[in-house]
Amino acid sequence: MQHRRSSACLKHTQPSNMTAPGIVRRLAALSGASAVAAGAYGAHGFKNSDPDDYQRVLFETANKYHFYHSLALLGAAQCGQPAVAGTLLIAGMGMFCGALYHQALTGNPDLRKAAPVGGMALIAGWLAIFL
Repeated sequence: MQHRRSSACLKHTQPSNMTAPGIVRRLAALSGASAVAAGAYGAHGFKNSDPDDYQRVLFETANKYHFYHSLALLGAAQCGQPAVAGTLLIAGMGMFCGALYHQALTGNPDLRKAAPVGGMALIAGWLAIFL
């Protein structure tokens, strides 16, 4: 006796999470998870340093903004233009938080000029959520 599969089982459908809101939601989850990991690293990696150390302050600032904007990505997934808002927030986090994380971890300020551009992208991302 041969077992037959129904044609419904053979159809491949695209997952519903591949829409702009689904993608932005997934990016928010990854960003939040990496913010937690970075925060844990910062808490342990700098524990023997002076609390007023500039690199530690940079790291804490980057981590704080990383968290805030990971949460903003969740809201962006539900706004009228999720792809626009999500792109701006992710680019802003990469430039702003990335430049601060880089300087905090390496002591190298070469990427510091990306931080204000990233800050403007974060502001634009919040405004795009408003739209």
